Amino acid sequence: MARDLTYTRNIGIMAHIDAGKTTTSERILFYTGKTHKIGETHDGTATMDWMAQEQERGITITSAATTAFWKYKDHTYQINLIDTPGHVDFTVEVERSLRVLDGAVATFCAVGGVEPQSETVWRQADKYNVPRIGYVNKMDRIGADFSNVVSQVKERLGANAVPIVLPIGNEDKFRGLVDLIYNNAIIYDESRKDQLVNYDVVEIPAEMAAEAAEARAHLIEEVATVDEALMEKFFEDPDSITPDELIAAIRKATCSMTIVPMLCGTSFKNKGVQLLLDSIMAFLPSPMDVGAVVGQTKEGEETKREPSEKEPFCALAFKIATDPYVGRLAFIRLYSGKLDAGSYIFNSRSGKKERISRIYQMHANKQNPMDAIGAGDICAVVGFKDIRTGDTLCEEGGNIVLESMTFPEPVIGIAVEPKTQKDLDKLGVALGKLAEEDPTFTVKSDPDSGQTVISGMGELHLDIIIDRLKREFGVEINQGAPQVNYKEALNGTVQHREVFKKQSGGRGKFADIIFEIGPADEGVIGLQFIDEVKGGNVPKEYIPAVQKGFESAMSNGPLAGFGVDSMKVTLKDGSFHPVDSDALSFEICARNGFRQAGVKANPVIKEPIMSVEVVTPEEYMGDIIGDLNKRRGQISGMESKGTARVVKASVPLSEMFGYVTVLRTLSSGRATSSMEFSHFDAVSPNLAKEIIEKSGGRKQELE
Repeated sequence: MARDLTYTRNIGIMAHIDAGKTTTSERILFYTGKTHKIGETHDGTATMDWMAQEQERGITITSAATTAFWKYKDHTYQINLIDTPGHVDFTVEVERSLRVLDGAVATFCAVGGVEPQSETVWRQADKYNVPRIGYVNKMDRIGADFSNVVSQVKERLGANAVPIVLPIGNEDKFRGLVDLIYNNAIIYDESRKDQLVNYDVVEIPAEMAAEAAEARAHLIEEVATVDEALMEKFFEDPDSITPDELIAAIRKATCSMTIVPMLCGTSFKNKGVQLLLDSIMAFLPSPMDVGAVVGQTKEGEETKREPSEKEPFCALAFKIATDPYVGRLAFIRLYSGKLDAGSYIFNSRSGKKERISRIYQMHANKQNPMDAIGAGDICAVVGFKDIRTGDTLCEEGGNIVLESMTFPEPVIGIAVEPKTQKDLDKLGVALGKLAEEDPTFTVKSDPDSGQTVISGMGELHLDIIIDRLKREFGVEINQGAPQVNYKEALNGTVQHREVFKKQSGGRGKFADIIFEIGPADEGVIGLQFIDEVKGGNVPKEYIPAVQKGFESAMSNGPLAGFGVDSMKVTLKDGSFHPVDSDALSFEICARNGFRQAGVKANPVIKEPIMSVEVVTPEEYMGDIIGDLNKRRGQISGMESKGTARVVKASVPLSEMFGYVTVLRTLSSGRATSSMEFSHFDAVSPNLAKEIIEKSGGRKQELE
C-alpha cells in the first residue's frame, strides 16, 4: 500500500561549525526512539558522526542520512534526516544535501549568532528554495541571547525571523520556554529519570505575561499576511484565534518562505528538542507540499513529475559513498514512481541501464534492507556500475534530466606518493573511490614530474582525505607541501598560421591552419570554437580533430603549464595534402599552434582569492589588519559583533597557508577565522615571473 506522503518530512540540519547540529541530530534520534543511549560529539560517541575522523575532531564531514519516526497529533510521521557538515571545506556536502531536501532546520549558537558559515549555507538554501525553521541552540551558555540572534537573522540573512517561543531564563538559569502558539509555558526538569518526558506544561510566569502577549500579537500579525480570514479575526478579536488556526497559518507562511519561525533550546541539556520535532512536523513541507519536480527532456523541453507512486520512476543521486561491508552506495531521492530491489533503471547522463540489486533505508552507517521504496523517500542503493553525484535516474526509456549540481573547482593541491612501492596500485584505487564520492576532490598526474597531485577545497579537506587513505584503505603516503592551483588566461587576440610537416620515409604528416585565438565571450567556460573555413580548404572531416587539438592543449597553458579555463578559437583557413593529411596531423597542428600563438595572446597567470573573515577582540585588531595587509590582503569591511570586531578581507590563497597558527599567536588564541573561495584574479608581472620560475615554465616570455 502506498504511504501517505503528507506524513513524510525530508529535512536537513544546517549551520556554522560548532553550533550543535550533530548534538541536535543525536537528540532527535533519541526522542524518536532510534537510539536508547544519547551519543555525544565531545565524547566521540555521536551516532551520526560515524567516521573515525569525525569522532576525533568533533566535526561532521559527511552528511549522514537517517530515517526516524515521530508521533505528532495522533499521526506517526516519517523523518528522513540528513546531518550536514558545518565546515566551509565541505560546503559541497551541504550543497548536494540541500538539493534534495524539502525543508531545513537552521541551527544557530545562542552566543555566536549568525556566523560566516551560517551565511554560506543560508545562501545555498535560498538557491534551492528550501523553507526553514530557525533553532537557537546552547541557551545555557554564558552570553546566550535569543532576541539578539533573531535580530541578526533579520539583519544579516535578510530573513523574516519570527519567534514562536520565548526562553524562560537564560545562561545557567535557562529552565523552559513560553509557547506562543498554545499560550502556555514548558518547564524542564533535569532530575527526572524519564528523559523522554522531562517537562511540565504550566501557566506562563506572571512576570513574562506582558512580554508573551506582545510577542504573540507580533507572531499573529506576521502570519496573518498569508491568511485573510486570520487577518479579519486579528482585527476583530485577537483572543478568538485558536492554536490550530495559528499553526495552519504559520505552516503556510513557512512553506511559502514568508517567515522563518524561530525556536530555542539547549540540545545538550535535552531542553527544547521535543518542541523542535513538533515544529518540524507542523511547519515544514511534505513532498506533497513541494509538488512536482521540474526537469528537462533531451530536446530541452520542460517536463514534470508529480510526487506519486503512479507516476514514472524518477530520482536524483545526491551522494556516492563507500561502505566497508556493502561496497559502493548511492544515496538517492525518489521524486516519483517506485523502485523495487533487483529492478533495472536508466541513467540519463550515461544513457545506460543500471541494475539496483539492494535498497537500504539508512540509519547513519547501518542499513535496513527494503524490498521497495516509493516517491518522496530518501534511500541508499547498491549494485550499480556507474552512478555519479548529480545523476538523474529514471525508468527505462525515460526522457528526463533533473537540474544537475554545479560544484566549485578545487583550489589547493599536494603531491602524494605511497611510502612503499607495493602500495602504488592500492593508492590509485583508493584515490579513485574518494574522487567518485566527492566532486570537489580531484586526482591527476603531473606529466612533467610524474607525480600524483590531489586537489581539494582547503587544507582541512586534504588532511581528512589523507587520514581516510590511511584508515579506510590502509595506504601510508608521503606528501609534499601544499600548492596553489593557479590558472592561465589569454587577454589578447592574435592571428596565427601553423604548419605541421613530417617526412620520415613513406607516408608523411601534413596539416596547415590559420586561426585567431583570444579570450572567450563573457560567461563561456571551456573552448569556444568557430569554424569559418570556406571552400573546403580544410576538409570537414578534419575540423573536429582541430577542435580536439585545441581542447586538449588547454590543460597546459602557454606560460607555466597551468590549465586555461576558457578561450575562443576561430578557424579561418588552411590547406591539406591529399595523401599526407589525416585527422591526427590536424590535431597535432592545433596543439602546436596553441603553444606558439598562446604566448603572443597576452597570457596572464590567475590565482585563487579567498574571502577571509576574522572575529577578534578589539585590542588585537591593529596587528591582525597589519598581518593581512602583509599577505597582499584587501580589507573589504569591518563591523562590531557584541564586544568583538569582525574583519572581512580578500586574500590570495598562496599567502594563507598556516594562517590559523599565526592568528593564534597574534591574538593569544582569542581570534577565530573562516575562509572560503571567492574568485580567480590575475597576478602581478613580478609574481608571475616567480611562479613561472618555480614551475620551470618559460621565463623569457615575460622579459
